[in-house]
Amino acid sequence: MNGRTTNNVDNDKRNDQPEKEKPKRSFNFYWIYGIIILAILSIQLFQNTGTTAKITPTEYEEMAAAGDVDHIVIVNDQFVQVYIKKDRLQKEPHKSKIKNSPMSVDKSSGPHYSFNQGASDVQKNEIVTESRKYNIPYEFETQDNRGWDILYWVIFFGIMIAVWMFVMRRLGGGAGPGGQIFNIGKSRAQVFEGGKSTNVTFNDVAGLAEAKEELQEIVDFLKTPKKYTDLGAKIPKGALLVGPPGTGKTLLAKAIAGEANVPFFSLSGSDFVEMFVGVGASRVRDLFKQAKEKAPAIIFIDEIDAIGRARGRSASMGANDERENTLNQLLTEMDGFGTNSGVILIGATNRADVLDRALMRAGRFDRQIFVDMPDLNEREEILKVHLKPLKLDITVDVAFLARQTPGFSGADLANICNEAALIAARKKKHSVDKQDFLDAVDRVIGGLEKKNKIITTEEKKAIAYHEAGHATVSWLVEHASPLVKVTIVPRGRSLGAAWYLPEERQLNTAEQMLDEMCAALGGRAAEDVIYGKVSTGALSDLEKVTKQAYAMITMYGLNDRIGNISYYDSSGQQEYTFGKPYSEKQAQAIDEEVSKLVEGQYVRAKRILSENKDKLTALATQLLDKEVIFKEDLEKIFGDRPFQRPSDSSSSNGNGNGHTTPPTTAPGTTAAPEQGATKA
Repeated sequence: MNGRTTNNVDNDKRNDQPEKEKPKRSFNFYWIYGIIILAILSIQLFQNTGTTAKITPTEYEEMAAAGDVDHIVIVNDQFVQVYIKKDRLQKEPHKSKIKNSPMSVDKSSGPHYSFNQGASDVQKNEIVTESRKYNIPYEFETQDNRGWDILYWVIFFGIMIAVWMFVMRRLGGGAGPGGQIFNIGKSRAQVFEGGKSTNVTFNDVAGLAEAKEELQEIVDFLKTPKKYTDLGAKIPKGALLVGPPGTGKTLLAKAIAGEANVPFFSLSGSDFVEMFVGVGASRVRDLFKQAKEKAPAIIFIDEIDAIGRARGRSASMGANDERENTLNQLLTEMDGFGTNSGVILIGATNRADVLDRALMRAGRFDRQIFVDMPDLNEREEILKVHLKPLKLDITVDVAFLARQTPGFSGADLANICNEAALIAARKKKHSVDKQDFLDAVDRVIGGLEKKNKIITTEEKKAIAYHEAGHATVSWLVEHASPLVKVTIVPRGRSLGAAWYLPEERQLNTAEQMLDEMCAALGGRAAEDVIYGKVSTGALSDLEKVTKQAYAMITMYGLNDRIGNISYYDSSGQQEYTFGKPYSEKQAQAIDEEVSKLVEGQYVRAKRILSENKDKLTALATQLLDKEVIFKEDLEKIFGDRPFQRPSDSSSSNGNGNGHTTPPTTAPGTTAAPEQGATKA
């Protein structure tokens, strides 16, 4: 009874609910094509329905001579319809010919045959004379076919127009008749207005407080301009977002589109590039024309270096450079002779050094907003945003993860959160725990573990001593980055790795850089000390040390012989040089100092390892046994670090599970040498 009652209630509910309206079917233009084709086929079939068996004038003469013809009808002085006597229809050849004719009318009534007598008067007279000769009655008939002719040509031209529209629609990618062919000079910007938004606001952007403040001011100016104009202030004409990849430049632009109550035009620098000459400049004109019509408005051009690169650097000097024409038009639209009030241009690039100086001047891009790598507090805020959709374990500490990821961009942190969730799902866990995040950091930095990689026993032993050499030297020198763990499990292209946690410092001294170079050379030095020979396993170490030595001498001025000279060009343009900005003699001196610097640290690393050879061997043996050792294992062998710093004690959070991350620094700012794991 309860079951019936429930069913009745359910049925009542279903009856009370209004029926869902069926979705309206949109009209398909291809139905018109089908109707036209069917009409032509019908006309053709109708014309064919009334046709008779075709004969020649000679055959007609034979039928007339045989007395088979009853009478004829001459239509429009050209076509002759032949009627056969009824008593002759069942005889040959009429029986077989009429049977195979397409005539659908009664075969006894006719007409049974037809032929074209020709257009000349001589031919016409011959047919009449022949009929009179055999006493065959004849008559003339006039038929008006102009209606069918007009309909035929209308349908023909209709089909041609339909085919043309179809082809043009295909070429234009669905942009209407003609598509790109007629709209190729039009702007391709995506417009956000009239309630359409990106659903991203400044509250969704973690960190980047200074950048948000500057951009919020532009948005506020557009919303309440009177507050600024009363003081005589003018709205900035442009703002350029500059920073490394993955730091959130495009996300800030999305937030502007979500916050501003004005039309927002979004497009990429590559949207102006086309194979046709003049298209880029035409699209720039059309873009600003649309923006001026809807002013106040914001234009956002992502990757603006695609069209904003410095002029005069083309491979074919003197040629008509389409990119330069586009840039010239952009410069004119931003601050040219004509007025351009109410339109703000926001650009984004990670290569500001290659942009044209005319584009960077005040009056065009009034503000350059540097979007840098997030610091510790900003990384914590970013992680909180990306951890919201994840099902986390109680062991996850956001502050700990932020400390373990120095130098990571916002995109890197988002990738780590996603990798951690994938790793937890792969292990069939119900939540993402702390170890999953640490494994994700390893996966992002070092690559995927290759436990099945074929490595001989001798190679594995050499790798263990190489990594133990890194660990030993970094532990015994003062300014090396704190060691977190060492592994000989292959990852990516590396056969082993020593993981460090670099300090987040803004300035480096010569002593700090030399200690880090010494630690990087510890792997090769260990092979030399133990085996008396070296291998090719130190390739990444040598590459890093060589670049750092050249940077110390030619960029940072940290060499007594070369002096306080920097050959680094922060603008990247090098206008006044045709080659190296120093002589051959100076180049030789630089090479000598680099060699002296690197070899000096190599000798120092060998000396440290020779003095601690027993501890080096013990560490390598333990590494061969466990494959992965942590900071606590080094403390058991070496004791406390001679140069203990407060940051060292907190690097692994007391559990030996700390991991390193690659700090990313721009040349000329900081010189953090550790670029991730040291590969064997």
